[in-house]
Amino acid sequence: MLIIKKAVILLSGGLDSTTTLAIAKSQNYELYALTFRYGQRHELEVQAARKVSNFFNVKDHLIADIDLRLFGGSALTDDISVPKDRSIVEMNAEVPVTYVPARNTILLSFALAWAEVLKCNDIFIGVNALDYSGYPDCRPEYIEAYQQMARLATKAGVEGQELNIHTPLIKMTKAEIIQNGVNLGVDYSLTLSCYDPTSNGEFCGKCDSCQLRLKGFAEAGLADPGHYFSMEKDSVV
Repeated sequence: MLIIKKAVILLSGGLDSTTTLAIAKSQNYELYALTFRYGQRHELEVQAARKVSNFFNVKDHLIADIDLRLFGGSALTDDISVPKDRSIVEMNAEVPVTYVPARNTILLSFALAWAEVLKCNDIFIGVNALDYSGYPDCRPEYIEAYQQMARLATKAGVEGQELNIHTPLIKMTKAEIIQNGVNLGVDYSLTLSCYDPTSNGEFCGKCDSCQLRLKGFAEAGLADPGHYFSMEKDSVV
C-alpha cells in the first residue's frame, strides 16, 4: 500500500517560503500550504502565495484571516515607516522594526493545528539564521524549543507521534537558497519579497528584504526576475 507523506508548509509568497515549498515537493510530500492575511501592509503577499501554490499544484491551500493590527508594534502591521537603504551591519545591529511580535509562534500554532487534523507529522517553515535580518524567531534554538513544546501540547504528540518542524533553509545564505530553488524549478518572478511594494506590485528595492534579495541574486550570479520600481539593481548592500 502506498503511504502518502503529508506536509504543512507555511507559505507567505516570498522567496524563502517558496523555496521551502519546492524542497518539500522534491522530498515527495503531499503539499498543504498555509498562508495568512494577518493585517500586513498589503494584499499582494497573499496574491503571490496563490500564484506559487498554483504553480506547484499543492493538494490544498488555506488562507487564514487573523488580525495582528490589534496589537501593532511592527512596521508591517502598524503606522510605522519601513526602514530603507540600511547596510547589512545596520540590519544585524538590533531586532528591526519590521519584526512582527510573536508572528512565527502564532503562525506555527495554526500550522500545528492543521497538521493534527490532517494526521500529518511534518511542518515546513522557511526561516533562515544567516541572512535573516535579525529576527529572533528565525533561530535554530527557537525552532527546537517550539518543536519540543508541540510534541508536549498535542494529542498526536502524547500518543507517540513525533511532530517534526523542518527548516531546510536555516543554515543557507540567500545565494544558496536561490540556487537551490532554481535547481528545483522555482519561478522567482512569482514571488514577492518587498516590505513596501507599490500598489501594482513593484518592489521598492530599498527595504531590508529587497536588499537581501538583491544581494542573494547577485552573489548567486543570477538576474533577479523581481519587478522593481525605478532603481538601479547594481546598487546593493
